[in-house]
Amino acid sequence: MPAQPPRPLIGISTDFYAPKNSHPYLRLNAGYLDAVLAAGGLPVILPPVKKDNFAELEALLDRVSGVVMIGGLDLDPRRNGQQLTAAVQMMHVRREDADRLLMSKVIERKLPLLAIGSSMQLLNVLLGGTLHLHLPTDHPKAMPHFDPSGGPHRHMVSVEPGSTLEDIFGAPEHRVNSTHHQGVNQLGRALRIGAKAPDGVIEAIETTDEEWFCIGTQWHPECETASALDRQLFDNLIEWANKFEPIEEMVEA
Repeated sequence: MPAQPPRPLIGISTDFYAPKNSHPYLRLNAGYLDAVLAAGGLPVILPPVKKDNFAELEALLDRVSGVVMIGGLDLDPRRNGQQLTAAVQMMHVRREDADRLLMSKVIERKLPLLAIGSSMQLLNVLLGGTLHLHLPTDHPKAMPHFDPSGGPHRHMVSVEPGSTLEDIFGAPEHRVNSTHHQGVNQLGRALRIGAKAPDGVIEAIETTDEEWFCIGTQWHPECETASALDRQLFDNLIEWANKFEPIEEMVEA
């Protein structure tokens, strides 16, 4: 029986949670792992290491062929030249510090990337873009993009003609889950819109570099509330990962 080809290693970022009366810990929705496995990749955890230890994490990046950066709470707007407001629910500073380092290296290496939720927003910010800090305030005519009670919420998005997302979905519209109160305002460098909500809010972004797979979605394609079509995002990530040559393999060759 012929040996199966090895699965490409896909790095997945993690959240850092520090409750007041307990020890800090990492957390990761299992949906990310399951989606990568189902698409043919092998997930590898990328912990939120501090800057002093980032060199060791870079050695791990040498081995992976793609990265999924997960959603979470809000970025600190003061680091992007915006004011902190009561509507902002900031992620832990260790998580944001680690994500900024990791995302910068992913961009530099042009690793195949799927950036989800707040990671899509970070991708935009690191490439010079800006954010709406609270859609009900910054975009008063916006439709609801989250359920205040915490329940599931869904809406349609229009897929941009000629986009990578159009190639992936093969349809002009897509129904997505929605749990966000922030959004992309001005696009960063070498990015274009992949999909928009009916109110004009940007729901997906992608690189204009045809040699790089880099997509950000405001919705969560890894969740149980995602559609079967969303799995194609992970399928395409793995397809690009299979063509990517990690630095370690190039050195061995």
